Amino acid sequence: MTFDAVGLAGGGNRCYWQSGFLKAFSEHHTLSPRFYVSVSAGAYHGAMFLAGVGDRVRASAFAFAEKGHSGVDWRALRRRQSPLVVGSLFRQLLASEFGEEELMALKAAPPMLIQLSGLPDWMPGSLGALGSIGAYQIEKLMTDGSHSKAGARMGLRPVWLSTHHLDYPGELVDALMATSSVPPFMPVGRVRGRAYLDGGLVDNPPLIKLREVEEKGWKTLLLSTRYGRSPPTAANRTVVGPSEDIPVSKFAVGDAAGIRHAYEVGLRDGLAFARQQTGS
Repeated sequence: MTFDAVGLAGGGNRCYWQSGFLKAFSEHHTLSPRFYVSVSAGAYHGAMFLAGVGDRVRASAFAFAEKGHSGVDWRALRRRQSPLVVGSLFRQLLASEFGEEELMALKAAPPMLIQLSGLPDWMPGSLGALGSIGAYQIEKLMTDGSHSKAGARMGLRPVWLSTHHLDYPGELVDALMATSSVPPFMPVGRVRGRAYLDGGLVDNPPLIKLREVEEKGWKTLLLSTRYGRSPPTAANRTVVGPSEDIPVSKFAVGDAAGIRHAYEVGLRDGLAFARQQTGS
């Protein structure tokens, strides 16, 4: 089976499972969709995969995690900055790993639509973050969390930025930060002067764009990151998720064992799925 579109769900550090899956699957089976759509940390892993720098970026991330840093730096309060350091560290990683060559590689690959949550013009970013994230937490208590869309009820709207329409590397970094914006862990995102929040607040996994093409008869592949909680299924959609629990914390910066485990499970699952597709 070939897929016309591939969706990458969010999930923080659980998305290292997607990295392993994409690497193993693509080494044994051709993966050439017309486009990808990604949200939150899924966009980061999609970008490194499509730019062909996954091994290098993961090595940098693993090496930093091995240092075992805490995710909190109380000294930052003296500088009137957030003591939660994951946001600043993530931006540093992105800026160091994605330059002109990587952006050119992304533009040569199939486009990836990076999904953001846009705020109404009247809504300050801080208010949107407080309300939508609060609604998201309530939604998780009331449902199994397999498809999050609480932000839409707060007036947030989905916005998509194509990797083919980004003008310079810093704009790519801004977009990857914005789609992962979950205050207070991650700052309110800004792209081209506009404020955005995590794209998963309005639609995680990113089903809106997948549904549009599934209704045309296109075949889609959705990579979830939740074990044992399948997102909605649909005709023409294949959903794959981890074969075992991925217990790593979403925002941990020093859990090397956790992110390596997520990646290794992804490698096994990607290989198994490739063999299933080829019948070997």
